[in-house]
Amino acid sequence: METLAQVRSVASVERLLCHPRLPLIAGWDSDRPAIRIWEYAVGQLREVGGVGADSAVYDDAGGDRFERTPSAAWHPSEPQLVTADRTSLTRWTTSGVAAIDGVPPTEYQRDVAFSPDGRTLWLSPGGGEDGWESSLTLDLASGATATGPRWDTGVAAYPGGGLVATLQSDQGATLVLFCRDTEPVLRPMRRALILDCDGYETPLFSPDGRYFAVRGNAYDNSLEVFEFPSLRRVLGLTLGEPSPGYPYPQEWLDSMHAWSRHNVAFGPSPGVLLIGTPEGTVIEFEIEGRHLAEHEVLPGSRVTALTATATGELIVAGDGTLLVLSTGRTSPPEPATAAVTEFLADTSEAPVVDMDHLDLTDGSRTWQPGDLETVTDTSDSDPSWLKIRAGMNSLT
Repeated sequence: METLAQVRSVASVERLLCHPRLPLIAGWDSDRPAIRIWEYAVGQLREVGGVGADSAVYDDAGGDRFERTPSAAWHPSEPQLVTADRTSLTRWTTSGVAAIDGVPPTEYQRDVAFSPDGRTLWLSPGGGEDGWESSLTLDLASGATATGPRWDTGVAAYPGGGLVATLQSDQGATLVLFCRDTEPVLRPMRRALILDCDGYETPLFSPDGRYFAVRGNAYDNSLEVFEFPSLRRVLGLTLGEPSPGYPYPQEWLDSMHAWSRHNVAFGPSPGVLLIGTPEGTVIEFEIEGRHLAEHEVLPGSRVTALTATATGELIVAGDGTLLVLSTGRTSPPEPATAAVTEFLADTSEAPVVDMDHLDLTDGSRTWQPGDLETVTDTSDSDPSWLKIRAGMNSLT
């Protein structure tokens, strides 16, 4: 991989988010609830703005960080970044930072996403009496708000349009929900993916739309890849050492936390996954052939965040360094738009979004509505959510 641009002595960045069309990059500061924004153009990285630069540093690595870290989303076509936390909603543009009014504060940390047409903001949780059980939609032109379904973490748009994916997380299990992208309010489909435990990051589609990856979970550095539209699991990895079980040895905890939670991106070449490591390398992994190549990009520094631009460059952050790397291809393949048509033809809008009313798969097995109500026997290899459900059914 060839270095195309580089800046040093920047604040350590723990997450990166590239604009879907423009050469703009947002990076979360590791020390405080601030986001810095760079432009990559003519072979140069240039800082052009940010949000929260004057905020106080985090008090600890636990609850304080979780409650104060802002979420953010790029407008799908304009140079505009919206950030959200529990108390406020702000908009960054090349002209500066301004507050977005009309959204009440919430008790919980808020996630934000743009609708694919850029006209609506999706905010979760919705707040009020429903708490985590609802979300909020904000029409940016009129300021009108409406209540939407529960979702969390983030919303991923299918690269060819027509569909978005989001999460509904619980401690026992997480649902990956799919919705049409043509309506201002998210409306989940009956066909859904179920993952064990919680703590996952936003799903990530490959540029050609053939795969999506899910990085998580709360108890392991897991990485799973699924085909689309089949939802068949084609890859399951644990980055680093697998969990030894509770109580966790301190050595294992240190090793687990050394891995970035935002260290995965799809390369522009079909079926290639890029993974940043604590050793400062980027692993280039070919999903189908199981071939890999290792690139040393940050000698002496771990990869703290990694993402890919719309034109195929790789953005890599380390401790005090931000790099733009060439991956050898600058024109990502066109996504297979027929895949969304195929997926939607095989499902319908869900009247109720829970395990008992969805067509579920974990990537290898499927459950139709009502199937889980009769499960009483499980094996050691079954996921914890299924064991819990079987145990509850046995008591009734």
